[in-house]
Amino acid sequence: VVRHCGRNRKKTEKILKMKRVIIIGATSGIGKELAKLLTENGYLVGITGRRTELLTEIQKENPKLYRIKNFDITEIEKIETKLNELIEEIGGIDLLILSSGIGDINAELNFEIEKRTIETNVLGFTCVSDWAFNYFEKQKFGHLVAISSIAGIRGNRQATSYNATKAYQINYLEGLRQKAKNLKMKIFVTDIRPGFVNTEMAKGEGLFWVASVEKASNQIYNAILKKRKIVYVTKRWGIIALILKRIPNLIYDKM
Repeated sequence: VVRHCGRNRKKTEKILKMKRVIIIGATSGIGKELAKLLTENGYLVGITGRRTELLTEIQKENPKLYRIKNFDITEIEKIETKLNELIEEIGGIDLLILSSGIGDINAELNFEIEKRTIETNVLGFTCVSDWAFNYFEKQKFGHLVAISSIAGIRGNRQATSYNATKAYQINYLEGLRQKAKNLKMKIFVTDIRPGFVNTEMAKGEGLFWVASVEKASNQIYNAILKKRKIVYVTKRWGIIALILKRIPNLIYDKM
């Protein structure tokens, strides 16, 4: 009996020492792969998404290390309650990864598509980011990682709202980094800017430098460990970003 109690105590101590992460949008793509990577590296992982059946399938792969919570990031009235419930289940949070976003080719400017993009990439994004930052400020440490996009560098006539909302995210994250520095706390904000990754988000013709989800996720994981501020995934997209920033408006408007 004594040995049995000792084993249980050691298991409890091990769980208490584990780092805890919440991934918003973990049912597919980068979010799902990051969840897998983090459990393999000793994290207790809370995963969220709209599709309960997909969350349940992921949890079955490692029931001891996954906790699930179903909600849509556009349901902003539910976000705080759902995240507080998830934190209660995993016993705290060191890291939050915001991997939920949408984007569509919308050359016809269908307003319903624009509205849905803004609700997800601006309203939902802001609600989660604010909640996470405020939580980290109260506990005086934490790491917020958000998947924006290289698309936020310039506008795009084919996906007007997508590029615009990604520009919003890039600037919002920069503001949060400034805020964290001013607070002089161990709060880190990482902006992940992918190029093309082989997920449902990769839309359009003539795509190039399309990275596998595994390669992109490994680079993101390494950036998280190093607490980088801005990361292009894959790394070569940093070159494209520099070029995009320097193309004169007279030329870019004709592209």
